[in-house]
Amino acid sequence: MINAKDILEQVKNGETSVEEALAYFSTAPYHEMGYAKLDTHRKIRSGFPEVIFCQGKSDKHLISIYEKLYAEDGCVFGTRASKEQYELIRKSIPEIEYDEVSRILKAGEAIPEKTGCVAVCCAGTADLPVAEEASRTAEYFGCKVERVYDIGVSGLHRLLDSMPIIREANCVVAVAGMEGALASVLGGMVSRPVIGVPTSVGYGASFGGVSALLTMINSCANGIAVVNIDNGFGAGYMATQINRLAKGGGHE
Repeated sequence: MINAKDILEQVKNGETSVEEALAYFSTAPYHEMGYAKLDTHRKIRSGFPEVIFCQGKSDKHLISIYEKLYAEDGCVFGTRASKEQYELIRKSIPEIEYDEVSRILKAGEAIPEKTGCVAVCCAGTADLPVAEEASRTAEYFGCKVERVYDIGVSGLHRLLDSMPIIREANCVVAVAGMEGALASVLGGMVSRPVIGVPTSVGYGASFGGVSALLTMINSCANGIAVVNIDNGFGAGYMATQINRLAKGGGHE
């Protein structure tokens, strides 16, 4: 992949003319596809390449978006994909991988080397799809991830046994449905930022995750930020930003 730094180095070394560089920068910020404008400069601006939300996209659009981003970056990452979409994309990108738990559909790694540490904590096995979406997102963007699953507060001893691992992390992700108490408990036991992820797991009075969401945003423990219901991707993304700052880095 050619990026802005490569172009500027080529101009400096006389390998590319100023006019050729201007032509690159005039078209590079996004790629017009008629039905979509792919943000090919997002990684330069934010340190993260564009990610595809697969759910609801037509087969034709999904294939062409995957092909273009993979050709552009040498890697591609999508969330909320189906098994059928995986089978479809695999025909044109044989390297594509699909995880049925997290529903992530990816090829390659944005950052192969895993550094720092993010602890993804999950209350129960019913919350695993969201927890794995967070874990795999953070890994794709270069984080070492410690998975600490099935430590809900109904069996507090399981959480306490895991605290040595959790306390070593630069950021803690707390994934929980039902009443969503895990984020509050962790927030009171660690010195690192905690990202609460309410899930839609629970009986009727959980209101599809609203109960867990309200618990987390009303937590009396400090240092807790909360993402939307079932938003494992958003939690993994934010955890990556915190992890990069903790190890003294900005853009990768």
